[in-house]
Amino acid sequence: MSDDRHDRIDRWIDDLDATLVRAESLVARGQDEYRSDPALPLAFEALSSRVGELAKRLTAAQPERFDDQIWSQAARNRDFVVHHYDRIDHEALWLTVAVAFPRLRTTLNELRH
Repeated sequence: MSDDRHDRIDRWIDDLDATLVRAESLVARGQDEYRSDPALPLAFEALSSRVGELAKRLTAAQPERFDDQIWSQAARNRDFVVHHYDRIDHEALWLTVAVAFPRLRTTLNELRH
């Protein structure tokens, strides 16, 4: 693999990790604040879009490395959030960011080591 491609993949991994850390800090505000602050669901939508886009890039660049089902789930979630934003179930969005994103981060960290 070329150095440029390797550098790009490393950058995407770092971006994904940073995005997942940001998501964790927003989840830490709690579900009550998520329900009462209209900016938080919008932030969760943006985070879902970014996470899914990075998952797509990583699986396209190294499908054998990023072959766990969680990567395709992140990509499908992104597509739904972006294309069907008017039908988002905000409780499901909360669960995605609060539960699935930490699982994705664990998977990501396992691939890094």
